[in-house]
Amino acid sequence: GNPYFIDLDFLAEEGYLAESDFKKIKWSSENTDVDYGLLYKERHNLFSVLQKNFTKNKPPLYEDFCTENSFWLDDYALFMAVKDAHDGRAFGTWEEGIRKREKGAVEEWTSKCAQRIEYYKMLQFFFFSQWKSLKEYANRNGIKIIGDLPIYVAADSSDVWTSPKQFELDENFVPLEVAGCPPDAFTADGQLWGNPVYDWDYMKNDGYLWWKKRIEVSLKTYDILRIDHFRGFDSFYAIPYGEKTARVGAWKPGPGIDLFESLKKDLGDLPIIAEDLGYTTDSVRKLLKDTGFPGMKVLQFSFGPEEGNENLPSDFISNSVVYTGTHDNDTLKGWLRDASEFEKDNAMKFLGLSDENKIPKAMMEYAISSKPDTCILTMQDLIG
Repeated sequence: GNPYFIDLDFLAEEGYLAESDFKKIKWSSENTDVDYGLLYKERHNLFSVLQKNFTKNKPPLYEDFCTENSFWLDDYALFMAVKDAHDGRAFGTWEEGIRKREKGAVEEWTSKCAQRIEYYKMLQFFFFSQWKSLKEYANRNGIKIIGDLPIYVAADSSDVWTSPKQFELDENFVPLEVAGCPPDAFTADGQLWGNPVYDWDYMKNDGYLWWKKRIEVSLKTYDILRIDHFRGFDSFYAIPYGEKTARVGAWKPGPGIDLFESLKKDLGDLPIIAEDLGYTTDSVRKLLKDTGFPGMKVLQFSFGPEEGNENLPSDFISNSVVYTGTHDNDTLKGWLRDASEFEKDNAMKFLGLSDENKIPKAMMEYAISSKPDTCILTMQDLIG
């Protein structure tokens, strides 16, 4: 959990902080923008005060939390503590012993960084305690929360440090290949994401345990899970490490339906939404159908040229989720401002309008009444 989102007022109500500890802190160097560098510094200064108070009065639930989550929390807290001791440098630059998690080095650093390890466990405790309260409140009021799960993780992460065999890495934990997307009509160089790609053969041989833990924890955190870049489970684009663009790369086979059958066998039915936007193939479409997961339709993409457009309203099906726009899109008003005359004309004809200014509201109304079982509107569009 991201400590930026820990609610300080709740900590004050519980007696772990005084309001005077944080009310006078200047959280931004400007009034208009969030200064994340300053936020990071001030938050962690404040959390040092929090730890002193917390150490004097640990709640009984803290030990339960640490025990229940030890399978990820212990490694994460150690990773962050050692990273702090190395001034935030990537774990690939650490001394060989701790970089490779040799038993003696892990024991030494665990002892040396005990207080800092406790610090990071404390932050996770407060984050998830507050999140649990928020989610329970939402659920009591008939609201379900959809979480977003990226397909990949960062190279410099506790996931990679803890489980390097799950990824395509060399003996020094440098990625052999990284993730991205090939060049297309919109990006001449493609997209170079830089995340290490998975060693799917290794994952298959160990029964996809890493993925099972990841999905299980995510579904305890959220009610529904949207998995990003679903097509990467069918085939993924791998770029040799060190390339400056995504021009040089190749599509490689992913785990396909085998992964999801294994997940369902151990975890039961999975309330998952598959982000299947962008470049798809018949094989990707078949995988989506075989999983039974709903895919996504984005109404802002519905009024362009028909050829190759998989977001045409005529193609909407019930087992899908329709969005007016996602986090990658402009608002409906912004879309209308920048839309081509062709798109505006198509939208007005389809929605039965004569005034283009009515398009945003009509698009929301259509999305709500359309065939997909689920409709998601952005708050920005709802408030106009």
